[in-house]
Amino acid sequence: MLSSALLQDIQTTVSWALKEDLGQEFTSETNSNYDITAALIPENHQAVANVITRENCTVCGVAWVNEVFKQLDQVANTKTAITWFVKDGDKVPANSPLFELAGNARILLTGERTALNFLQSLSATATVTRQYVDALASGETKLLDTRKTVPGLRSAQKYAVTCGGGHNHRIGLFDAFLIKENHIAACGGIENAVTTAKTNHPDKKVEVEVESLDELTLALNAGADIIMLDNFSTEMIEQAVVVNKSINQGQAKLEVSGNMTLATLKDYAKAGVDFISVGALTKHIQAVDLSMRFLG
Repeated sequence: MLSSALLQDIQTTVSWALKEDLGQEFTSETNSNYDITAALIPENHQAVANVITRENCTVCGVAWVNEVFKQLDQVANTKTAITWFVKDGDKVPANSPLFELAGNARILLTGERTALNFLQSLSATATVTRQYVDALASGETKLLDTRKTVPGLRSAQKYAVTCGGGHNHRIGLFDAFLIKENHIAACGGIENAVTTAKTNHPDKKVEVEVESLDELTLALNAGADIIMLDNFSTEMIEQAVVVNKSINQGQAKLEVSGNMTLATLKDYAKAGVDFISVGALTKHIQAVDLSMRFLG
């Protein structure tokens, strides 16, 4: 179930993307003639088209595709029927049909690239996330995303992470603390930073990034809720787990971040951390290869 906030974001993002492609606001005062190539087709010509994936993927972006054609239909007074053969989160093999479109040919062509841009990009994030989740296999360690997202697609990509089986870290700068090296320096130390955070927003989780076992001890003694172990070796992580248990019986959660790969993921998880965060889920994506073809 998509949240009301995400649904609103989808409407806004799709509207912005259509404007980008058509060169202006796509409102009731305009029409699909602003797609000058699609306007070569007779105005009332009807068509059927299908979209397939040319590679294995985990699907994400159904609502974005639907919204593209909904907005175009509202303006052009047309009706596009969309038949989906998959849903968000489905793992599908190469050459599988994803959905079929039936409606005004101009509208199908005008919406094609915008719709596929969303679908191929979000499916890329979901697909990479699924690969990392599968690499973790069974276990208690959760895979997290980061804020390293494509500008304007923060909520979309974080939703895609969940479709791939991952979990969301903080959404932005407003819902949780992440105290890093520069914050620590500017605040005068870990203890001052954590104390001030808990005073300012006692209802928010406080996470501290540390680069050594000494900093870990300081963060635990200051009462941090989560400790991010930045670029720790597996040996250091194992030591961190021991230190956490000795100081506060393991009440603080431990997160590992930095230089995470599919090959090393399981080793870090075996060390006993609660979370592994991976920026590559949203910033190192390669769009899934999709194709739309008219039928008949």
